[in-house]
Amino acid sequence: MQEQFLTGIQLVCTSLQAGYAVENAFGEALKELKKIYSEESFIVSEFTYLTVQTGLNRSIESLLEDLGERSRVEDIRNFAEVFYTAKRTGGDLMAIMRNTISSIQQRQETRMEIETTLAGKMMEQNMMSAIPMLILGYVSLTSPEFLEVMYTSPAGKIVMAVCLAIYGAACLWGRKIMTIEV
Repeated sequence: MQEQFLTGIQLVCTSLQAGYAVENAFGEALKELKKIYSEESFIVSEFTYLTVQTGLNRSIESLLEDLGERSRVEDIRNFAEVFYTAKRTGGDLMAIMRNTISSIQQRQETRMEIETTLAGKMMEQNMMSAIPMLILGYVSLTSPEFLEVMYTSPAGKIVMAVCLAIYGAACLWGRKIMTIEV
C-alpha cells in the first residue's frame, strides 16, 4: 500500500512538473497508475475516488486527509498534512512534494533494511533453538550410555529439568525479541 502510494505521488509530482494543475495532476497520475496496477488495486481505486470527488468540487486537501484516515498509514497522513500546509500557504508545492517523497523513500528503505536484518536474525534464532536438540539426538545415537546417567538418576533428572526450563525460556525470550514491530 505504501509503495503504491509513493508511486502515485511521484506521478502526481511529475504531472505538476509537466504543468498540470493540482487537481488535473491527480487525473493524469491515475491514467499512469492504471497502466502499472490493476483496477482493483488500492491506489487505483483511491485515485479514482479522488478524481471523481474533485470533479464534484471537493478540495484535494480534504480528500487526501480522508485518504490518510481511511488507510491508517502514517506516510499517507503525513503527506496529507504537508500537502495541506503547502497548498494553503502557497509554498513551492513541487519542491515540498519532492522532499516529502524523498523522506518517505528513505523511511521505506530503512524499514526494508530493518525487516531484512530481522529476517536474518530470526533464522539465526531458529537455528540456535534447534542446535541443543540436534546435539542431544546425536549424542543419544552415538553413545546412549553417556546420556543414561542424565535420565535415570534423580540428580540427572533435576539437571535435565532445569536445562529444559532454561532452554524453553530462552526460546520464548528469543521469539519475543524477534516480534519487534517495524
